[in-house]
Amino acid sequence: MKRSIIIAMMLVATVLVAQAQQPAKPEDTEVWAPVPVKVSPAKLPGAAPSDAMILFDGKDMDQWVNSGDSGSTKKWNLSDGIMTVDKSVGDLQTKEKFMDFQLHIEYRIPENISGSGQGRGNSGIFLAALLWGAGGYELQVLDNYTNKTYVNGQAGSFYKQSPPLVNACLKPGEWQSYDIAWTAPRFNEDGSVKSPAVATVFHNGILVQNATILKGDTPYIGQPEYRKHGASPIKLQSHGDKSEPISYRNIWLRKL
Repeated sequence: MKRSIIIAMMLVATVLVAQAQQPAKPEDTEVWAPVPVKVSPAKLPGAAPSDAMILFDGKDMDQWVNSGDSGSTKKWNLSDGIMTVDKSVGDLQTKEKFMDFQLHIEYRIPENISGSGQGRGNSGIFLAALLWGAGGYELQVLDNYTNKTYVNGQAGSFYKQSPPLVNACLKPGEWQSYDIAWTAPRFNEDGSVKSPAVATVFHNGILVQNATILKGDTPYIGQPEYRKHGASPIKLQSHGDKSEPISYRNIWLRKL
């Protein structure tokens, strides 16, 4: 090996050793870009931040359509800024389709609720409404303040799949809330699952689903499964039980 090459290699090694011996600086691990977008938080708890999409603010139901017939004018009952399930109409779903989002939604079980088990204030929030199988991924809405049922079917559960960490239900007649971070599943070209759905849920401010990985949809009968889909509407369920219908208000979403 030529002397000049040896000298050059020795010089490079000397520089590298010198650099390695230099003390670390705070600036070495500082990241300055990209700068996060500015979002103004709401002034009141539960109110929508500045970048939220308002799905229902009590004024109208323009963001919602009949799940069985998107061209139908039949929707739920709207009164005093609240929409109440009309069981003769069926489910409602959003006009727009979504992938990943943060969702805030408030509901109220009637104070005079009757029935028991799954027949007491039953509804559901489908975080992605699908046309096949169980119809999507259902976060259960039910009165479980003192109402016993199977634990993977009570309020705060992903129906028949993941029980809530705790029972955070309030009394019938009181407004309750869900705050949900939803990551939609992704699929490969052949329909196989690239990444499953993941959800974190707070019920009345209490963590009930902690980065829960869903096994698929949430059927009433049978095992969960995945089928390839993309962006989907959010659906609110009009359950077929005979108890008094529940109400919803203050629904907003942030796309992630």
